[in-house]
Amino acid sequence: MRVAVDARAAGSGRGVARYLERTLQAAAGLPGTTWAAVLPRGSAFAGTPPAGVEERPSPRSSRVLFGLAATTGRPRLERLAGGADVVWLPAPAPVAVGAGVPLVLTVHDLSFVQRPGDFTPYERLWHRAMRIDRLLGRAAAIVCVSDAVAGEVRARRPDLAPRVRVIAPGVDPAPAGPPAPLPPGLPPRFLLYVGALEPRKAPGVLADAYAAARARGLDAGLVVAGEGREAPRLHGPGVHHLGRVDDATLHALYGAALAVVLPSYLEGFGLPPLEAAAHGTPAIVSDLPVFRATIGAGALRVPPGDADALAAALLEVGGDAALRTRLATAGRAAIAPLSWEASAAALTEVLTRAARS
Repeated sequence: MRVAVDARAAGSGRGVARYLERTLQAAAGLPGTTWAAVLPRGSAFAGTPPAGVEERPSPRSSRVLFGLAATTGRPRLERLAGGADVVWLPAPAPVAVGAGVPLVLTVHDLSFVQRPGDFTPYERLWHRAMRIDRLLGRAAAIVCVSDAVAGEVRARRPDLAPRVRVIAPGVDPAPAGPPAPLPPGLPPRFLLYVGALEPRKAPGVLADAYAAARARGLDAGLVVAGEGREAPRLHGPGVHHLGRVDDATLHALYGAALAVVLPSYLEGFGLPPLEAAAHGTPAIVSDLPVFRATIGAGALRVPPGDADALAAALLEVGGDAALRTRLATAGRAAIAPLSWEASAAALTEVLTRAARS
């Protein structure tokens, strides 16, 4: 089976890129499958490309390549890949695929439908160009990263419920050996935010909560590993912005942090609390259905948008070592079933069935 992969997100540092790259790394060694990754100009895998993945670079940028696909139906992804039995889209996006080629679509969330005001005018135009209902209807199988997302897809398109399959992503284990050095200038005690700085992640709520907690005696800094247009909202005394960091530095930050904080209004899966749990680090998260299902008792949960409750949680976790230990123990247990190998094998099974349909 030859799989054409939309790899436009490769190297972007965002969650979809991590999902794409880790899935291919785990799946590339599976027998009987060839993966052909279509890489627009400017896209490249972070580090060494996954072994066994055939790179198919295009001289056109992602905007040009997929803008043309959305407006003209050309070029078709399977042709850019040199032919394919099935196409895999690791996230919804404008694309052209030939009528006779099965398509498998992974959906991480429907934030662009549920919270369109969080996105720029250009992003909203791009989302309209993908024609989400048409894309869902075109897919032979719809892979959702959590039960929460699957429920949202089924509610939007009840007629497609039989095509929906839940396959959770994996979680990177803590690497063996000594950690990489931390970036210079960080405080000895710190809380950690990891992710894009965009409206649905509530950076303004985190800024208000952290300032309130510091005023009430919190003696820990706040380290921010991520970038985005909402970065200016997350500033103030004690806040340290690192921008995008490499994997080695991220692992070191996870291992050194008191806790990871993710106060999002909406998440489809939410990797940072789970990645932190692999390092024995607890989390503070919004009380969303997905976190109840994934991290469970490994995190303190607060109502979305409630800066006062979040400030109280920051103080509680920052000042109670026994609580951090209890949360960390529960977090390790919660993530035990999650691996990229299992996720990739399940996805490959779905792709194989689609290719034979």
